[in-house]
Amino acid sequence: MISELKTFVAVVELKNFTKAAQALNMSQPSVSIHIKNLENMFQTTLINRSVKQKKIIITDNGYKLYTRAKEILDLIDLANYELTTESTTLKGSLRIGSSLTIGEYLLPEFLTYFSKKYPEVYIELVMQNTSKICSGIHDLSYDVGFVEGLPLSGNVTQHCFYEDQMVLAYPSSYPSINEISDLSSIHWISREDGSGTREYLNIYLSQNQIQPEKMIVLGSNYAVTQAIKRDLGITVISKLVVEEAKKRGELNIHELGESFTRQFSYIIPKNITPTTITKIFLHELEEFYKIEVPH
Repeated sequence: MISELKTFVAVVELKNFTKAAQALNMSQPSVSIHIKNLENMFQTTLINRSVKQKKIIITDNGYKLYTRAKEILDLIDLANYELTTESTTLKGSLRIGSSLTIGEYLLPEFLTYFSKKYPEVYIELVMQNTSKICSGIHDLSYDVGFVEGLPLSGNVTQHCFYEDQMVLAYPSSYPSINEISDLSSIHWISREDGSGTREYLNIYLSQNQIQPEKMIVLGSNYAVTQAIKRDLGITVISKLVVEEAKKRGELNIHELGESFTRQFSYIIPKNITPTTITKIFLHELEEFYKIEVPH
C-alpha cells in the first residue's frame, strides 16, 4: 500500500500520470494500476480523467486521501530519520517557490548554510512574483513559499520571518526628492502587477495622490535598479535591492518610515501536514533568523 500512496501523491502533485511515472521511474500503466487499487480499496473515485482534454481532476475524496497519505509517508520518513546514525543525515527533496526580492537578496545565504548542513537534500528553487507563488502553494506545486507584502488569506498558512524596509530610489543626478515639486511629471519605474514591490509602489502613489504621467514596467529587480542608475526614473523598492548601489554612489534613496516596513513571510499549504524535510527546513530557518516557527 505504501507504493500506491507514493504513486498517488506524485500524481496529485504533478497533475499528470506520465510525469508521475517518470518521476517514480515507473511505467504509466503501473501508475494507473496503483491508482485503481486505491480506488478499489476505498470504494471511491479519487481522480477523474478527461481523455479528450488530457487533464485529470482530483476529487474531494482524492484530496482527503492526499492529506492522509502525506501524513503516513511523512511518519515513515520521520522514523527513518530518527533511526539513522548521523543526526544530520537527511535525504530527499524540497520544492521552494520564492518572490524575486527574497530569492535574489535574502535566501542565498540561508540556502548555502542549509545545503552545507544537509548535503543530501535536493533543493529546487523557483522565483516568481508573489501572486504566482501563492497559486503554486495552493495547487501543491511547492512545499514552501516565500512572499512579500501584506497578509494573505485563504488556502495558505503564513508566518512572518523578516522585516524589510521599502525606500524611494532615484538617480544620483536628481536633486533631493524634497526639492522636486511635481513627482507626477517624473518617469516612474514599476515591477509587474502581482509583485509585492508593485503593491507598495501603488500604496505610495495613492497616499501621496500621485498620478504618474509615464510609467515603465520592468520584470525584475535587476532591471529596475539598472534603469534607475541610468536616469530613467524613480521607484519604491526594497532597501535590500539597492543598498549596494547606494553605497557605490550609483543612486540615491529616500527613507519612507515605519509605514513602509513590510514583512517577508513563508507560506505552506493549509490543512496539509508538512513533510519531515519541510519541518526541519523551517526549524533551521527559525534558528537562522531567530523566529518562532509552530511545530
